[in-house]
Amino acid sequence: MARSDVQLMLDVKAGDEQSFELLLQRYRAPLVNFLYRMVRAREEAEDLAQEVFLRVYRARKDYVPSAKFTTWLFRIATNLALNSVRDNRHQRMEISLDAPVTVDAEDGDEKPLDIAEKHPNIEQYLVEEVRKKMIRHAIDKLPEKQRAAVLLHKYQELDYGDIARILECSESALKSLLFRAYETLRVELAPLVARQGK
Repeated sequence: MARSDVQLMLDVKAGDEQSFELLLQRYRAPLVNFLYRMVRAREEAEDLAQEVFLRVYRARKDYVPSAKFTTWLFRIATNLALNSVRDNRHQRMEISLDAPVTVDAEDGDEKPLDIAEKHPNIEQYLVEEVRKKMIRHAIDKLPEKQRAAVLLHKYQELDYGDIARILECSESALKSLLFRAYETLRVELAPLVARQGK
């Protein structure tokens, strides 16, 4: 039976290096994907993910399971990503539209964004690619904290309580933050919705 994240972390605290490896394998890909969507640079996302796990390992002796492990992990990741975005704001580069956005957890290879398995014709494929690019671009334009909230909510599928703890705000402040973010996205993506209605 698979051990829970908290149990693995408690085992790491007790000196079990293999438990740390299991946590690394379990969360490396989701963490890199989240960080990539935040900082928009593959190499930087990899470096930040490494820093997250380094901080988790350094904090192992003080670990107390007061919140879900993923909440703690993504709080560290979000803080590092927000700091990185702020520090590199002057160096903003456009995201490559062809850039892969997932990493295979087993071999570390980059994979392109998943496309539905039903083999669409070329026109459907191109329409879907344009749609994905528009959504990615709209999310990228959000202020950092709103972008983090949306990514944690929609892509990591965390609940409000966990996201509020990660972003260190109240649930009501988080709901307000998400409302503003989704309202911005709704306006930004209105042409996309109108186009699909035709």
